[in-house]
Amino acid sequence: MHFSLDVLPARKGDCLMLHYGSDDDPHLILIDGGPSDVYAPQLKPRLELVRGARGIDETEPLPLDVVMVSHIDDDHIRGIIELSEEQLHQTADLKLKVKTLWHNSFDDLLGTKPGALTAGFGTASVLAGLDSPAVLQELDPEREVEQQTIELLASIPQERTLRDNADKLKWKPNDKFKGDLILAKPAAKPVALAGGLKVAVIGPMQQELQALQAAHDKWLRAQKAGKKKTPEAALAAYVDQSVPNLSSIVVLAELQNKRILLTGDARGDKIIEGMELVGLLKKGGKLHLEILKVPHHGSDNNMETGFFKRVTADHYVFSGDGEHGNPERNTLQMLLDARGTDDDYTIHLTYPIDDIDVARKADWTKEQSKEKNRHKKNPAKPVRENWSPAKHGLAAFFKAHPDFAAKVVTVEPQQPHLIDLLDPVAL
Repeated sequence: MHFSLDVLPARKGDCLMLHYGSDDDPHLILIDGGPSDVYAPQLKPRLELVRGARGIDETEPLPLDVVMVSHIDDDHIRGIIELSEEQLHQTADLKLKVKTLWHNSFDDLLGTKPGALTAGFGTASVLAGLDSPAVLQELDPEREVEQQTIELLASIPQERTLRDNADKLKWKPNDKFKGDLILAKPAAKPVALAGGLKVAVIGPMQQELQALQAAHDKWLRAQKAGKKKTPEAALAAYVDQSVPNLSSIVVLAELQNKRILLTGDARGDKIIEGMELVGLLKKGGKLHLEILKVPHHGSDNNMETGFFKRVTADHYVFSGDGEHGNPERNTLQMLLDARGTDDDYTIHLTYPIDDIDVARKADWTKEQSKEKNRHKKNPAKPVRENWSPAKHGLAAFFKAHPDFAAKVVTVEPQQPHLIDLLDPVAL
């Protein structure tokens, strides 16, 4: 029996495959597809490799039990859109047979008509304002939250495209949930998939979506009252630590008492709350897993040391190339503080540490420049210090903690990176 997580380098995003089942009855789930420049060089070749390993003729489709898009951010959905476009237009030499698409449309989450959320300021204007001084003046100083909010709203037309493509391709939407939203519910039982896999839904939760709905309704009322806001002001209404990634689907996959937690970009405290809601975690209790996909590429905005103390794992997967600063040094420090170095566990990075630091430094310098511009207009606005490899770099951090560094493995380019929990998968 197989139960393996296949970790692909997905630039700043996520792209994972879950292999499970037996040699005679293999199953495959695709979780997110990364941003642009991930599908063609990474995901498609990996799917072709799986097809070849299974001995499937090139004229026959590779079965996919589930394609899951955790949420609509470009760094999760873009690769899946490219995959669906290729299948739809029959330009693919790789044929796929997808049973179902698991995905919560943002319009469905809000109960709106397609495009209602971005009405009055289309994708182009959202993207054009991404780095504008006006946006930076009006939005919260926590730049990462601003950026992910803007990118999320700009991604809404993308997910409508995916839904339309999936409908034409006859990928059944949310089949195990009767076509409804995928939500965490009190004491809900896991759903059972062919091959013996059980999947428990931990997020999103209803109360979170109600808060998002309230913010959206308030904005719509202002629109109807003729108080049309600028794109910047409208986006500001959604900047809240709990809002930008509320739509993330969080699931716990289990087979033969081995467990993998797939977190999307959810926040650590919300994951804890969701596990308590569905009965997987007792109040104040702890849970041990075999694999934890660390939320939001290791952003320290989403994590705290307490999370790593309550949810422990044998394997921690950090998916990120340094863009937007992820994975953050602070998050790795939290993990070190929570677990120490005596425990036996492995840290999986999707890119080499030095390469991640190059991108993290570039992001740091870029954000520092913006902070300086804000500071000129408002001296009360803080400006971060200059980048210091010793103080801010991952390489220096791991050098200072050699026992922790010994736990790190890196995904090799063009090589399958499989974390096998049962019998190894041969690719």
